[in-house]
Amino acid sequence: MESRTKRKLTASQLDNLLLGAMGSGVAAAEELADGFANAVWRLTLDDGRKVVLKVAPPPELEQLRYERDLMRMEVLVYHLAAPTGLPLPRLLHAGFDDPVLGGDYLILSALDGVPWNQAGSLGEAEHGALRRRLGRHLATLHAIPCQGVYGYPHAELTGATWREAFLVMTGALLDDAVRYATPLPCSPLDIAAAVHEGAGALDEVTEPSLVHFDVWPGNVFLSLPPGGEPEIQAIIDHERAFWGDPLADFITPTLFEDLREDDPLVAGYREAGGRLELTPGARVREALYRVYLYLIMLVENGPRQYPEEFYAPIRERCAAGLIKYLALARQR
Repeated sequence: MESRTKRKLTASQLDNLLLGAMGSGVAAAEELADGFANAVWRLTLDDGRKVVLKVAPPPELEQLRYERDLMRMEVLVYHLAAPTGLPLPRLLHAGFDDPVLGGDYLILSALDGVPWNQAGSLGEAEHGALRRRLGRHLATLHAIPCQGVYGYPHAELTGATWREAFLVMTGALLDDAVRYATPLPCSPLDIAAAVHEGAGALDEVTEPSLVHFDVWPGNVFLSLPPGGEPEIQAIIDHERAFWGDPLADFITPTLFEDLREDDPLVAGYREAGGRLELTPGARVREALYRVYLYLIMLVENGPRQYPEEFYAPIRERCAAGLIKYLALARQR
């Protein structure tokens, strides 16, 4: 996907970067187009290794407030989650404030699977089994010991309670909406008022969990063995992670829908020890998190400048969802 935030690197720049980081130059390079924010390449090195390079947007490019040092949160997730056995690529190298490149980058082991959203031959039963496994993986992620703070530490959007952090996070996003003159279906003041009305439900969260907050099918890679059952090979793209409510991780896998009690995702989560009760308070929190995600999807077009033919239908669905879930958030 074309986006203004994606860096353009020459073959020489790629070669020099990998020589310094991995001790081997680049024999072949393919830029991957599926992502929206970072520039990503699949590289074959001169010594035969296959890796993935992720490069953050140029540091001088203004982004959303929560996106400050976003890639550094991804590195933290790899360090915390890898020992749990979660299916992840291996983090091979991380470079921050690179003096030659400028900005941050990661080098990861290459995957040989396919993104779930591109595995078109799967049947309903296979999708259900995969959602159940994904629920188990989310339970493992949420059991990682907390860091004693809520929110986005690297972006300095935090709070001593989840309510405090979420209001800071939402406030920063509304500030971004004003800064980028984002077209919204109602005023930022109306959105802030509705979020504050429902914020009492956030006090039900008393301990921060590590939340990925971007577990849509494009960020879940599958292994598809011939004649065998599909498996989750890896969960990728952890840079949007924060410390907060585990319920928030059920939002992107049910984008533009409601979370159902009979979803295999919920069953797998509970089987692996995850605690999830869809109480009235939880439904208000769910509405708040959907509001927050729709705001992100609307406001991020400011710095990214997506192609209009791609983005217009997304804008329309997010605007409609925002109105719907603002009303539900007020029902506390």
